[in-house]
Amino acid sequence: MRSRALSAVALVGLGALALAGCSSQASAEGPAEADPNAPITIATTSVGDDPTAENPADALAELLSEETGREVEIVDVPDYSAVVEALRNHHVDIGFMSGFPSALAVSTGEVDSLIAWPGDQEPVSTCLVLDGSPLQSFDDITPDTVIAFADAASSSGYFMPVGMLHEAGLEKDEDYTPMMSGGHDMSNIALKEGQVDVSCTSTIFPKRAGMGDPMFPFEEGETRSIGESGPMPIAVTMLADQNLAEDKRELLLEALPKVISEENVDRLSTFVEATQGSEPILEPSTDIFEPFVELAAVADVDISDLG
Repeated sequence: MRSRALSAVALVGLGALALAGCSSQASAEGPAEADPNAPITIATTSVGDDPTAENPADALAELLSEETGREVEIVDVPDYSAVVEALRNHHVDIGFMSGFPSALAVSTGEVDSLIAWPGDQEPVSTCLVLDGSPLQSFDDITPDTVIAFADAASSSGYFMPVGMLHEAGLEKDEDYTPMMSGGHDMSNIALKEGQVDVSCTSTIFPKRAGMGDPMFPFEEGETRSIGESGPMPIAVTMLADQNLAEDKRELLLEALPKVISEENVDRLSTFVEATQGSEPILEPSTDIFEPFVELAAVADVDISDLG
C-alpha cells in the first residue's frame, strides 16, 4: 500500500501532515504495544518514476511483507528531512537514509539507527558535465558556474561533493553558484537540459547510461566526470522510530538484511546498490557516525553533538 505526501515538507513541518495510511501506534510515552496485525510503515523519497518498470519502493514493500508476514505501507515524502520528521513524529516505523542525514537524525537523540551498512573504499560522489562542456576540471569553475546538488540532506548529492569542492579550494556561494534541485534525478535532468553546468550526484548513476533509466537520462559518452569524492564510513542506514514496537523491531532486524541484499538487486535496484555490498551492522552505536562531523562542518551543518 502506498501513501503520498503531496506538499513539499520543511524540516519542522511534517508534524502537521496527516499521512494517509500511517497507522503507527507509537506515542511520546514510549514504545508501542505489540500488535501482530499492525502494518509496517516505511518513509521513502522518490526512487523510481519509470511507468514501465516496477518501482523499487513497491518491490521493497512486497518483499518485506513476504518475509515478515505483515502488511507493509510505503509513504512517499519529498526529501530526507521529511523522512526524519516522519520518524520523530511517529508517523512511520522506519526510513531508508544515506550516511550524512542518518548522522544528523541520530544526533537529535530522537531517532534510532536500526541497521547500518558500512561504505566501501570506492568514491561515492561524482561531479558530471556534458561531454561538450568547456569545464575540464575544478580549476575551470568560476563564481558563475552553476552546480546542481540533489538535496541539502543528501550524502552523495550534497555533503560529499561540497567537501570535495572545499578540498579543491572552492567554497559555495563564493567560488561557484549552488542550486538545490530536489533529487539526483532532477540534478541530472537539469544538466541534460542545460539549466546547470555541473551535476554532483552519486557514482551509481553514470553506470546506468544508455539503460533508459529516468534517474539518469543519458546515453554512454554524453557526460564525463570532472571530479570524484572519497568513500564514506557509512553508506546507508535504516532508521527507526524510537517508539517502534518491540515485535516489529525484532521482525525488521531479521528481515531487512535478507530483503535488502544482492539476491534482490534486480527488483530493489537503488536500495541494494546504495549498501555498496557491505555486511549490515545491527543496532549500531552512534560512534560510527562521528567521522561525518568534519565534513558536515564544511557544509555548514553542526552534528558535533554526536555521542
